[in-house]
Amino acid sequence: MIRAHSVETVRAAEAAAMAELPEGELMARAARGLADVATARLTDSGGTTVVGLVGAGDNGGDTLYAVAHLAEAGYACAVVLLPAAGRDGVHAGGLEAADGAGVMVHLVAEGPEALAQVVAEADLVLDGIVGIGGRPGLRPEAARLVDAVDDDAWVLAVDLASGLDPAGESGEDDAVWADETVTFGTPKPVHLLPAGEAATGRLTVVDIGIEVDEVPAAVERLEWDDVAALWPVPGRGDDKYSRGVLGLVAGSEAYPGAAVLGATAAAEAGVGMLRLVATPTPVGLVHQAVPEAVVGDGRVQAWAVGPGLDTEATDADAVAQLDVARAALGSELPVVVDAGGLALVAGRREAPTVLTPHAGELARLLTRLGTTGGQRGSGSASSSPAADELPAGRPVTADDVRADPLGHARRLAALTGATVLLKGATTLVVTEGHAVRSQADAPPWLATAGAGDVLTGIVGTLLASGLEPHDAAALGALVHGVTADRVSNGGPLRALAVAHGIRPTVRDLLARGRSAPA
Repeated sequence: MIRAHSVETVRAAEAAAMAELPEGELMARAARGLADVATARLTDSGGTTVVGLVGAGDNGGDTLYAVAHLAEAGYACAVVLLPAAGRDGVHAGGLEAADGAGVMVHLVAEGPEALAQVVAEADLVLDGIVGIGGRPGLRPEAARLVDAVDDDAWVLAVDLASGLDPAGESGEDDAVWADETVTFGTPKPVHLLPAGEAATGRLTVVDIGIEVDEVPAAVERLEWDDVAALWPVPGRGDDKYSRGVLGLVAGSEAYPGAAVLGATAAAEAGVGMLRLVATPTPVGLVHQAVPEAVVGDGRVQAWAVGPGLDTEATDADAVAQLDVARAALGSELPVVVDAGGLALVAGRREAPTVLTPHAGELARLLTRLGTTGGQRGSGSASSSPAADELPAGRPVTADDVRADPLGHARRLAALTGATVLLKGATTLVVTEGHAVRSQADAPPWLATAGAGDVLTGIVGTLLASGLEPHDAAALGALVHGVTADRVSNGGPLRALAVAHGIRPTVRDLLARGRSAPA
């Protein structure tokens, strides 16, 4: 599992390490690791020239020391010092090392045109403008230099891409978009959350000897090798009932295929038994696609409610189906709720619950259930307000959610008591009292009709097996994404193909976990 820690946690760990180490050792380790990564990228590309963009903080010091190492290794190196104070505004020891290694040192006072030319000639640019103490956005002089970077240059951010919110809670267009980020000791939330993941690029973690293993993470990400530890594998004494019976309330005369997708996904994920509650057309389709499914209400260990559910239908079969859906939500059993089922969510539910909205559905839920206004210490950089800045009574929009996905997911989790799985390019899993989970395993091709129905079948199967909602949601998102990536193989895919790909994906992930070194 990848664990990202807050700025406060990192600062405390660094302070503890520095108290036990010789002065400057922690920065020296960071600089050596940064230089090693830069050397590897230059070797891969055949590059020979390096420019460091240097700010006033410790990231600037890391950059200066790393550039000194690169110059001593024979690369043509220069730095641009961004503070208005020039040489007096940057890390003194790092600047001395750069001078001693023969690095060309440029000051902002030389003017934007001359400095832009220096930056444009670099094969590799080290972004050491600001670090974890920085605020979102770039100063104009820094933004001009970033704009001057050649399209073919490799941009290597130091600790985090400058201009991003270190907490990863607010997005910012005016930031460095790195090809790779080298961070020290542990990832930071910005590296794994939607507001910063794309601008982070490849993430490389350099071990500098800080201790965070026993400290709670702010953000977590399940990896492939975690599947074997979490996925419910039956034992010799299990039967179909002990493995978990899932009740699936899905499909309608208007949307019959959703029941096929959800049922297929549950069967392929290894559900012990599946009970389907649906109207006649989806029942007939599921009988053909998943003949092992049992039709009708009955005893289950968990419910999956909502794929293709038509809450406006008034015919007798649809009304009977809706009655079962409402009874499931009113029960004490675990429930995963998707699509049409979200319209039936009326407030807080004490039993284990997973809600799986996309941005638009989450916005409608928050608007219907109610939000309260409030002021955050620092507003979102977007024109859309953050979740805690919305005025009372103002409808929430999908754009609001996209501007602050984590804030809005947290608000819905607080209102409902549920685990909120907010679907997107980076999927968030938010549960009160737990570290946020962030999964980015799926290809863009998965943005296709029916994909959410498949995810619901997987998560429902995991809930029926006894997994807690937080684990079921994150594990389901991982397997869903990995399966889609395998099925797509770089090209288009269908949701049904994803459903059929679940079984071999789980098999291979379990085998991988069993063979991984302890």
